[in-house]
Amino acid sequence: MKPVLMTLALLFAAVPAFAVDTAVTYNSGLLVLLFVGFCALIIVMQLIPAVLMLIGVTKAVAEGSRKTAPAKN
Repeated sequence: MKPVLMTLALLFAAVPAFAVDTAVTYNSGLLVLLFVGFCALIIVMQLIPAVLMLIGVTKAVAEGSRKTAPAKN
């Protein structure tokens, strides 16, 4: 039992050595960031008309449901 505990203790002590320094891994330039920002801008600009259309359809459906049919006797 003692050798198993010693092995686990050594394994858990060595785990921080496998960590990655994130300051070194991100090495993209300004042009990459501008391209990603432009792509995000295109997506947002396409969402604006879609949301406006959704609001219009919702209003039309709500207004149509408020109208009541005349009662028949």
